[in-house]
Amino acid sequence: MPPSFTVSPCQDSEKNSYLQTLLASARPFLRGELESVDKNLPSLISVLRSVGAGECWHKHGSFLDHLVDIYRILKIWKAPDSVCLCGLFHSAYSNSYVNLAIFDPNTGRDVVRNHVGEAAERLIHLFCIVPRQPLIHDDLLFKYSDLELVEHLKASELSLRNAEEKGLFNGEESWRKKLASLLPASGITVKNIKSGEDVLVPRRIVAVFLLMTMADFSDQLFGFQDLLFENLDGRLEFSGNNFGALWPGDGKPGLWLNSISRMGAIYSLIAREEEVFIEERKRAGGIEVDKERDEDIELVMAPVFENCTKVVDAGGQVEARNMYWEAVYDTSKGGLERAEELLLSSIEKNPFVGEPHVVLGQFYMTKGRFEEAEREAEKGVRLLLEWGSPWDKRMSWEGWVAWARILLMKAREKSWPQTSWGILNLGLVK
Repeated sequence: MPPSFTVSPCQDSEKNSYLQTLLASARPFLRGELESVDKNLPSLISVLRSVGAGECWHKHGSFLDHLVDIYRILKIWKAPDSVCLCGLFHSAYSNSYVNLAIFDPNTGRDVVRNHVGEAAERLIHLFCIVPRQPLIHDDLLFKYSDLELVEHLKASELSLRNAEEKGLFNGEESWRKKLASLLPASGITVKNIKSGEDVLVPRRIVAVFLLMTMADFSDQLFGFQDLLFENLDGRLEFSGNNFGALWPGDGKPGLWLNSISRMGAIYSLIAREEEVFIEERKRAGGIEVDKERDEDIELVMAPVFENCTKVVDAGGQVEARNMYWEAVYDTSKGGLERAEELLLSSIEKNPFVGEPHVVLGQFYMTKGRFEEAEREAEKGVRLLLEWGSPWDKRMSWEGWVAWARILLMKAREKSWPQTSWGILNLGLVK
């Protein structure tokens, strides 16, 4: 059992305020009030529906569902409008991962541009012609060890503080030198996957594509891809080739958290290097914003992995997933008491997803341990809202959020049904 602790009224107020802010961002999506997010969003979704996106398969649902989910995640992460719209149309011309060209890239660019605007269409087109798998994995992720990323995150935080507060700049720092060698300030040249021509991808756009890939992977990956690529160690290096894996598999949560936590760490390094780079230029009398470098596109920090500052251990992730699965799927070995032990251990090894907290909260509710239930339900709601997508994809994100909010509400009321019919009677979220 975790140690008891006291939360001050100030801390409690701040936590509740943050949770309410998250709910305010998520509520239009939970209620289907998409026009309140963007007055053009319903019509944009209708465009995607009219060209058949809802009929196309996509990993754990339809392509249309996936596109809307990515928009939702990016919006909750406070990404700029052009980036969110790129997420909504991100594979519309097909890309290096999937063949889903619902718009002809030779004739449909004007059509897409008329719908989403020039800035978003530029991102969409670029996203669809770059070799994203080698760019993100071979050229960036696989060049760093987990330990190196952790060390560079610490060093970059200090460098940024020195730049902003003291005007100190050192381009010879190891984290800056390595990043510049992989991704220079001028950007990186790759081959157009369709024409073979050289394409310059600005450094900030690489960062945007990292953020989008985090959202993309979090929405679509589950246990099926682990079977497909034989991802036994949780590093998701796409080295296996089990093409006979039967979809959808057993529905286990996927082992993708190490991979996208590494993406988030590199995204943070790029964002910090960009801030240092721009600060040094401004102090030397240079321009405030260089639009040629896409500096008008804000590099927001996704709230996951403590604002992209933590790297999930691959092995610990596997253990955490397996303990969670045993707790929710096989209680025959030790009953509910064993489930509590498994869930606590799972959370200790992987504290970055909400579902284990939610399930543990329900366990505490059945035992009448309302304060513990409230704590776990609150953590579960917060993490689910921060992600904007479920880790355990057997249920929808909306379903998980609603169930977690019911647990939180009932824990605060110190009330829980004592019959099976009473459980089925739950549903109203106040």
